[in-house]
Amino acid sequence: MFPHRHLLGIEGLRPTEITTLLDLAETYAEANRAGRAPERVLAGLTQINMFFENSTRTQASFEIAGKRLGADVMNMAMQASSISKGETLIDTALTLNAMHPDLIVVRHPHSGAVNLLASKVNCAVLNAGDGRHEHPTQALLDALTIRRRKGRLHRLTVAICGDIAHSRVARSNMILLGLMENRVRLVGPRTLMPSGVDHMVAETTDDMREGLRDADVVMMLRLQKERMDGGFIPSEREYYHRFGLDAEKLSYARPDAIVMHPGPMNRGVEIDGLLADDINVSVIREQVEMGVAVRMAAMDLLARNLRAERGMA
Repeated sequence: MFPHRHLLGIEGLRPTEITTLLDLAETYAEANRAGRAPERVLAGLTQINMFFENSTRTQASFEIAGKRLGADVMNMAMQASSISKGETLIDTALTLNAMHPDLIVVRHPHSGAVNLLASKVNCAVLNAGDGRHEHPTQALLDALTIRRRKGRLHRLTVAICGDIAHSRVARSNMILLGLMENRVRLVGPRTLMPSGVDHMVAETTDDMREGLRDADVVMMLRLQKERMDGGFIPSEREYYHRFGLDAEKLSYARPDAIVMHPGPMNRGVEIDGLLADDINVSVIREQVEMGVAVRMAAMDLLARNLRAERGMA
């Protein structure tokens, strides 16, 4: 059903496995909305959240998800950890492994760091974002939000717009949406397109209006200034003029198009503030809500596999 020990990326998942995870997340989403207490499927398990990058919403989402399922949750302050004293990631992993955790949630600024850590521990590892590589639970919560709003997760036109080059969210979404047979367009300035982009998807453009034409879903990305070491854009004002989403540019999409953003938003840079708050088109708040449900589902499935592996099923 979901034969994986870890959730390190969308790459490697099959469409049926993505559907399995989303179906379970849907039940958790409904339970959360109804205020029903879910079964404590993580009772007796220890979840450690290791965030080497700051992330308020993702860390909180994983913490809430774990606690709702009954896990003992520990948040490690990595900036104050032994890493700051020179300890390597592998040393940290081996030290943690000796404490016998069951689930480790990791966010790291370097691509591949989460995969390396997963190879050194005996528990399940969830990737909460690594460098420019992947952010699988963000792509899954985006997929769940799209499926709920559009009634399906296939044969849609999805425009992913903005800072593609620095975005692990874009990479995971490209893989997932492609697997589910959607038409994906990348829209943004040439300076913010990754190398080899023509091999990733069939359609790319630096014309926002052309990119949004007849789109069912408009997915805006945060401008990741902290990952830029040069002049990728002339100015934020010019960037907003050409690539910021406002009502005029959105009018090129389908009338029932939805607007998404992984957050945190730079209002007036990537997106008009009024549009971001317009509940008739924006599903940004629902994305945050679905994040808890998706993370509950992911940890539930990995915990089942962990218990089966340990002969506890």
